[in-house]
Amino acid sequence: MKFNTKTIHGGQKLDPAYNAVIPPIYQTTTYAQFTPGEHKGYEYSRSKNPTRHALENSFASIENGEYGIAFGSGMAAIDAVLKLLQPGDEVISTNDLYGGSYRLFTKIYQKFGIRFKFIGMENASKIEEHINKNTKLIWVETPTNPLLNIIDVKTTAKIAKRHNVLLAVDNTFATPYLQQPLDLGADIVMHSVTKYIGGHSDLVMGALVVKDKALADSLYFIQNASGAICAPQDSFLALRGIKTLHVRMQRHCENGKAVAEYLLKHPKIENVYWPGFKNHPNHKIAKSQMKDFGGMVSFITEGNDYNEAINIVQNLKVFTLAESLGGVESLAGHPASMTHASIPKEERDKIGVVDALIRLSVGIEDEEDLIEDLKQAIG
Repeated sequence: MKFNTKTIHGGQKLDPAYNAVIPPIYQTTTYAQFTPGEHKGYEYSRSKNPTRHALENSFASIENGEYGIAFGSGMAAIDAVLKLLQPGDEVISTNDLYGGSYRLFTKIYQKFGIRFKFIGMENASKIEEHINKNTKLIWVETPTNPLLNIIDVKTTAKIAKRHNVLLAVDNTFATPYLQQPLDLGADIVMHSVTKYIGGHSDLVMGALVVKDKALADSLYFIQNASGAICAPQDSFLALRGIKTLHVRMQRHCENGKAVAEYLLKHPKIENVYWPGFKNHPNHKIAKSQMKDFGGMVSFITEGNDYNEAINIVQNLKVFTLAESLGGVESLAGHPASMTHASIPKEERDKIGVVDALIRLSVGIEDEEDLIEDLKQAIG
């Protein structure tokens, strides 16, 4: 089954009660049992719910995995991965990553004895020199948030396998429409479903997808024991979002390219970050592991001017100044004060998340309207 068909039919079955084409919202806490322990596969909705189960099957299908696990948020999904570890274990993470991930790593798990190394991963072969006997997990974002760096998943996976280390890839920016890390050798794929997969800025959810049954069993246990599940209504919305993922992503990519190329030519813009440019440091890797280059674009104003950046985001009219990304509407963000504010300024500056950086989530509106909006805001 091809991807576009999987988004609509992958992992799905007609509902057994009335052959409903769309999985119903099973808004129930518990399920009747015939005798103690004998039931129709469902006991209690924290453990398993038919609507969430249908969604988890869809996650597995579109990521070419075997097992999907849905959580109440992307952070809850990351939290479940970290609960696989023990005090004294080490995690190697990219140094350009979502501020919420950095906060969870450093403010929560570091005090429980998990150690983290934040390194540049643009040259994947250099990751190996940071691995030691305590390394148990490599955490990758690609494209990264917010600088759109590209990390070679296939090379990183080979290194991880040599050292018996788990490789987890945050695939939120690319989505399975553009990139399927499990096929490149990753062990775990993570999504903030809130973003492109949900696609309509109306739910908060996370997901993990794996191929290995033992790993899946461990993550299902954590999901049930910790209780960070998503609700049936949100599961229904995510399933609906998945059905149009392929057509939405095509337009996101088209508009993202148009916006990136416009900004590149603008005299008041100093740097534009978008992996589709041929001079992007890892453009060839992006081209080899991604179907297209996505709808995320970041840029820095001329002279690295903080005040000018703030003026631009405040003057936008079609783009909305707001947290999050991946919805059908275009959003603009100022990472230093919004999505990445939890990372200390000195650390942000080291990796290039400067105070003049603006991040755009380019939506599916008419590209001419988006460019006109940028034109009037930048001047």
